[in-house]
Amino acid sequence: MVPWLSSDRPPWALKWRSKRVFIIATVAVGLFTDLFLYGLVVPVLPFMLKERLNISDQDVQTYVSGLLAAYAGASVLFSLPAGWIADRTNSRQAPFLCGLAALLLATIMLAVGQSIAVLVVARILQGISAAVVWTIGLAMVLDTVGAENLGKVIGSIFSFISVGELLAPVLGGVLYDKTGYKGVFGVASGVLVLDFVMRLLIIERKTAIKYDPSLDDGHSNPRDFNTRGQEREDADTNHHGSGEADEESTLLPKDDEDDDEQYKIKGEPGRIIRAFPLLYCFRNPRLFMALSLAFVQASLLSVFDATIPTEAKDLLGFSSLEAGLLFIALDIPYLILGPVAGWAVDKYGTKPAAVIGFGYLVPALVLLRIPSEAATTSNAEHVTRLFCAMLALNGIGLAIIGSPSVVEASDVVQRFDKANPGFFGANGPYAQLYGFNSVFFCSGLALGPVISGVLRDRVGYGNMNIFFAVLAGTTAVLSFFFIGQKPRLSGGKDRR
Repeated sequence: MVPWLSSDRPPWALKWRSKRVFIIATVAVGLFTDLFLYGLVVPVLPFMLKERLNISDQDVQTYVSGLLAAYAGASVLFSLPAGWIADRTNSRQAPFLCGLAALLLATIMLAVGQSIAVLVVARILQGISAAVVWTIGLAMVLDTVGAENLGKVIGSIFSFISVGELLAPVLGGVLYDKTGYKGVFGVASGVLVLDFVMRLLIIERKTAIKYDPSLDDGHSNPRDFNTRGQEREDADTNHHGSGEADEESTLLPKDDEDDDEQYKIKGEPGRIIRAFPLLYCFRNPRLFMALSLAFVQASLLSVFDATIPTEAKDLLGFSSLEAGLLFIALDIPYLILGPVAGWAVDKYGTKPAAVIGFGYLVPALVLLRIPSEAATTSNAEHVTRLFCAMLALNGIGLAIIGSPSVVEASDVVQRFDKANPGFFGANGPYAQLYGFNSVFFCSGLALGPVISGVLRDRVGYGNMNIFFAVLAGTTAVLSFFFIGQKPRLSGGKDRR
């Protein structure tokens, strides 16, 4: 527990510091800060490498992709340990603050680094921070709002933090063009201060309830079903009474088979499963597919980060400022449609959003070849308008696919947790789950720049996007079969 919460006296301003909106805002700012600092240097990296480190033009794309991948690779390695530790500590706030310390050090190293090695270490520290904030932050959200509102909240958070990932390159380009490195890292420092203050002030709901039981409204912690004594036992043994009501109140449409029985652990788990119990949940293919959605989503996001600045520079001769401004076309639809898409996931389930979102991205990604082809016959202004229009179309698709992965994975794991009381420990498996989510997401962030960089150099920007369109289409098809309720391929009753 955080030191000032160790006494019996309630902390000052307990109620507002533990309010759901403040906790959600703090997590959102933490995620925003991570992605903001990740993206702030995206349009600056090509120029930083060339001007500060004297990297040749033909090697810039390789180094840019490598630095982006170093961040994501570190996140992959540290996400699972972060989740394992978080599920075994009394407070999620302490590791949340530790992640910020790594981010602060990384920002300083990026600001003053004069060698590739220093920049690589800085990006690795940023990746470690990302592993902590994504793993623990998402677990805090689920602890705070419960499963029934998770899609809407995640959609809203993702639409906000998309500004951190997609608008940060705009600001980074503007600042670098007008003020140089001092302006870029000055803004980064300001965001870090805000993030630090909010993380310092937050009080988790479960901690606040210990001081003031009246704050417990029973509509937040995903393990409420496991904290009410006999009610939990009744839910596990009576599938036609209160248990049936619980089934009806969950997020997603259900099959008849989706009762507690198929989620109960059979036999004696081995040593590895007992040490990392979430591994057992992978017996359900829905969980692996849900996490795969995160991988593809991150891959697509990182493709834009890694290739838009260099494509704009080579195709249109853009400066870092102009390249950064192109990201606005992605930002606006993402920001507007994110909460709407999350609400739709809560109301209609994850399958429609996953199938429609990834399916929509197939033609949207293919259309990105149009500006390159038009560049041979049209003027730069016309090509720029085309590029912005195509990016905006892709922004719509990115908004739709923002929340299905987290909501679907949370639903599966919550069912295992409910069916096996006590097996996942006092805090449940949710930080472990988001550790895995971070592994898959950051794997996409790591591989996306590498693959897109290689493909762009060898087959061109347009053909590179065809490859990722095929990936999106394949994901849409697999989502139809494995996400949410089972599809009805012939005339039969609707199985829920």
